Amino acid sequence: MASQDLPAAFGFLASARPSGGGIPQAAFATRGTHTGVGLGLRSQTLNATLVHAPGTPPDSAQARDADTAVLIAGEIYNRDDLYSVLGPKTEQAGDAQLLLDLLHCYGLHAFRLVNGRFAAVVSTGRQVLLATDHAGSVPLYVCAGPGEVTASTEAKTLTGHGGPRGFPFADARRVRGLPGVYQVPAGAVMEIDLDTGTAGTHRTWTPPLARRIMDENEAVDAVRAALDRAVGARITPGSTPLVVLSGGIDSSGVAALAHRSAGTIDSLSMGTDVSDEFVQARAVAGHLGSRHREITVPTADLLRQLPYAVWASESEDPQIIEYLLPLVALYRALDGPARRVLTGYGADIPLAGMHREDRLPNLDTAVAYDMATYDGLNEMSPVLSAVSGHWSTHPYWDRDVLDLLVSLEAGLKRRYGRDKWVLRAAMAGLLPDETVRRPKLGVHEGSGTTSSFSLLLLEQGVAEQAVDAAKRQVVRELFDRTVVAGEDPGEVSTADVVRSVADRLERGAA
Repeated sequence: MASQDLPAAFGFLASARPSGGGIPQAAFATRGTHTGVGLGLRSQTLNATLVHAPGTPPDSAQARDADTAVLIAGEIYNRDDLYSVLGPKTEQAGDAQLLLDLLHCYGLHAFRLVNGRFAAVVSTGRQVLLATDHAGSVPLYVCAGPGEVTASTEAKTLTGHGGPRGFPFADARRVRGLPGVYQVPAGAVMEIDLDTGTAGTHRTWTPPLARRIMDENEAVDAVRAALDRAVGARITPGSTPLVVLSGGIDSSGVAALAHRSAGTIDSLSMGTDVSDEFVQARAVAGHLGSRHREITVPTADLLRQLPYAVWASESEDPQIIEYLLPLVALYRALDGPARRVLTGYGADIPLAGMHREDRLPNLDTAVAYDMATYDGLNEMSPVLSAVSGHWSTHPYWDRDVLDLLVSLEAGLKRRYGRDKWVLRAAMAGLLPDETVRRPKLGVHEGSGTTSSFSLLLLEQGVAEQAVDAAKRQVVRELFDRTVVAGEDPGEVSTADVVRSVADRLERGAA
């Protein structure tokens, strides 16, 4: 039996029509139980398949009255704040009912109030609303035309559910290879007319552009308090969260705050035969007294996970795939029942952790660029862990934390020659000194992923100057085969794809 602290639904495939229709069926990368839902309203019918953890009933992922129906995948973190504006009668409501009550008060502007990790579909009158959280951390895709709107948390499930019907969505990114399929922007509500298939997009969140100048102590206190709230909101009282722990400041900070909130945690580290960070992670685990586990994935096995990483993330960016590959390998090696997993992933983006220089204009340029271009990369997608039935969540991309971290002036992020200074200072006293001072490594660096992927291509004869181009081609072919064509990633050989790309590049150079 899965723990009840998991979200009621991890994902969905939903279809809205004027009336009737069957429950849409598809193969998800997300592993779990499928439950069909049929919600007949006065003006339309919303049918869906919800994907959820075995033993976790999906009841609170759906809500309806005579005129409006709501489906949500994921979870809301600022429930207490929302209860305060709706009144005590809502305090026992599930997340879908909470959204329904908010919609009755605020209309589609309700989503501007919500801090969560979710995707939602709302049928109301002759309209369909498709909403993502502020970061689009649960990707949402749509295929629409006159008389039908189909939406899903995985683009691959929309194959065969429409084709190039209706009008293109000017404000949404088209998914290459899937005609008529678009990705709902992060921090947005798409309002679609069911009769015509036309849509308008309403922004509910954008990254802050202004920068805040704060006293050192004030900034440190604010960062620690915001992270403390974000981590606490992601832990169900009485549960034992699992934290992915590298021993770096990002994941160690989450582990320390999770330990403070829950009283006890489990922690998990992954390495390869090429590289690992086990010693650094053990230092933190021992300091916190967590039940700690280490998983070693041989490099050859890690690279064989590439089709799964592309299949789960539905991303074509090779750099993002390199970041995500160690996490996918770790989640696929994590056996046992479904778990709630907290990570330190994502802190580098608002804090410019991967940009190791002291020139503040360049540092802030990097933050502004990364925050302007994260949408559609699917770095935070829960499908990465849900391929093995687990639910992951990332406190550094909590809406309130992100608002704070992005807006801090660059001199608080790079200070006294230290990267992510304000975070390190906020975690001082909770972690060993060597952890607070430890230089930054990306997850792909700590596991040796980037070097291993490059070496695989070099061994196949790819010239060093062509490695980056080869990586793009490898990831694109994996996307076409697993996402577009629907091949089982377990049947797709990374080695064969790499050889094919290497041969094409050699013929092109000849």
